[in-house]
Amino acid sequence: MRITVHPRQIQATPADALIVNLFEGVAVPGGAAGAVDTALGSTDGVPGAGAISRLLALGDFKGKLNELAVIYTHGLIPAARVILVGLGKPADISAERVRQASGTAVRKAAALGCKTVATVTHGSGSGGLDARVAAQATVEGAILGAYQHLEQKSKPDPREIESLLVLESDASRFPEARDGARDGEIIGNAQNAARTLINRPPNVLFPAAFADHCVAMAKKRGLKAAVLGQAELEANKMGGILAVNKGSRNAPRFVVLEHAPRGTAKQAPLVLVGKGVCFDTGGYSIKTADGMVSMKGDMSGAAAVAGAMQAIAELKLPRRVIGLMPLVENRINEEAFLPSDVLTMMNGMTVEIISTDAEGRLILADALHYAKRYNPSGVVDIATLTGTASLAMGDCMAATLHTNTETWGRQVIDSGAQAGERLWPMPLWPEYGESMKSDTADFKNSAGSRFAGLGVSGWFLQQFTLDDKGGPAYPWAHIDMAPMDFNNSTAGYSPKGASGYGVRTFVALASRS
Repeated sequence: MRITVHPRQIQATPADALIVNLFEGVAVPGGAAGAVDTALGSTDGVPGAGAISRLLALGDFKGKLNELAVIYTHGLIPAARVILVGLGKPADISAERVRQASGTAVRKAAALGCKTVATVTHGSGSGGLDARVAAQATVEGAILGAYQHLEQKSKPDPREIESLLVLESDASRFPEARDGARDGEIIGNAQNAARTLINRPPNVLFPAAFADHCVAMAKKRGLKAAVLGQAELEANKMGGILAVNKGSRNAPRFVVLEHAPRGTAKQAPLVLVGKGVCFDTGGYSIKTADGMVSMKGDMSGAAAVAGAMQAIAELKLPRRVIGLMPLVENRINEEAFLPSDVLTMMNGMTVEIISTDAEGRLILADALHYAKRYNPSGVVDIATLTGTASLAMGDCMAATLHTNTETWGRQVIDSGAQAGERLWPMPLWPEYGESMKSDTADFKNSAGSRFAGLGVSGWFLQQFTLDDKGGPAYPWAHIDMAPMDFNNSTAGYSPKGASGYGVRTFVALASRS
């Protein structure tokens, strides 16, 4: 979808559809909706005249968030139809509500077969949102809402919007709207790139294919890229990554991406770590058939890191950022690791395997230790780690967060709130370690109880963020995005399939001064 920004009056804009909005409780349309309504008005009885006002007078449109109405213009204005979308109550307006409304309206336009669509920047007029924020959220929502994954379809879907015209008629707000739309396009496309990685089937996306995507993306965007293969992983003694991948004929990879603008080479970087299990059978602690269906998405954390690094590079953020992605498959063959195996991790600690289905923490553990070489200013890992996170939060409601530094955890949570991606803090009490004691190793990889799954997973990862004296080697936060990897509805900007959760949070975090 091509995005352009124009200082044009919406009612005079030719398009297959115009998108305007109304707040809940509005009795008389104003702003862009009012201008369109006036342009449709007539005293000669032409059908459709004053249609927005008629809808309001009849009570057929109330302006609730994501409510839709389609109005046909009968040639009274250059556009063939008007899509009216609700923003909800004025007091509740936010960038996230703009994303939702924009995505809802654009999805409707696509379903109607529209090719050229013009939209206002929602919320920047009477809503009071900053013009740049409103434009960014409008474009993000539009790009995310219009997303379709068609790579494996034998016939393409023709319902695709080709051009989105973002209109800002106020000259004083136009430069900010233009810049916000540019940022929204970059971030929206990066999140969709993450969605595409997640949506790809496991016979298409395996560790080497994922790594190849990252290298090609890095070359195009000016990122530094390095890929560690089997030999390098063995040389680095990355016991967790190597063990998890032993059951697969596809070799593991460890991808390092670096964004280092001029003057930041010696800067302590932000390090993002993403779990990349390209498919998870559970290993010999095998999943149920139903539980395995969505396991192509067990690399959603790595996809979020790849997408975020793409956006950070294109936005040219003035901060050094490093992305680490351990990429494996957890399959079963005669070489696969077993319950009761004892692994020696990269940091020298030993781990007794209780469950081969608690594999994500093993590959993250090596990556978190690897991150120490950068002396980072802060580290965030993101993973579809535990089913208990979904039990705690509810499906598609929020991800959970553990942290060793309250101020760092708060920065991550606030970045998520800014980006419209909710995070909820969870405790990291030392007592969680009691159930992880092992008779044959330093500790176990699982407590063996679903009731302890969320707390002990955070405790386990924390052990690999410690320095030689047992204190924090760096500020660290762990995001369990298991509740958020796939959309369970088609509301707002969330079509069915992968969500791409985490990309916007990481971009917001990297943008903080």
